[in-house]
Amino acid sequence: MSLTDQLVQDLKTAMKSGDSVRRDVLRLLKSQLRNKEIQLNAALSEDDEIQVLNSAVKTRKESIELYQKGGRNDLVEQERQELEIVQSYLPQALSEEDLNRAVAEVIAEFGAVSAKDFGRVMKEVMSRYRGRVDGKQVQEIVRNELA
Repeated sequence: MSLTDQLVQDLKTAMKSGDSVRRDVLRLLKSQLRNKEIQLNAALSEDDEIQVLNSAVKTRKESIELYQKGGRNDLVEQERQELEIVQSYLPQALSEEDLNRAVAEVIAEFGAVSAKDFGRVMKEVMSRYRGRVDGKQVQEIVRNELA
């Protein structure tokens, strides 16, 4: 079952159960996926769907950060709930230990030894583990390994 089909099924369930937060988030995700499909003028691949979901996750994380700075704890909690819902549709993220191992493996493959190799290593790690890693976390690990 594709992600879009899963969203539609879950949206129906949320509407029947009266879960307004889940319903609203799923409607928004469905809309974003449809907009991406229109933009590409083709059916979405799994990578495209994951990219849309990652964008939604990033937006919510940024909102949480800004709301915390503004002292809006009510909105922080709402964004956290939405973030959990969106993340439930993403593939299981790599643990920090697995991520460290993956970065070390890529560095060894490329024979990377200095900061000049940073871009190549980042590109490879992000492409191999698309949707399962956080770019900022990968960036930090790669910088530490190459320093």
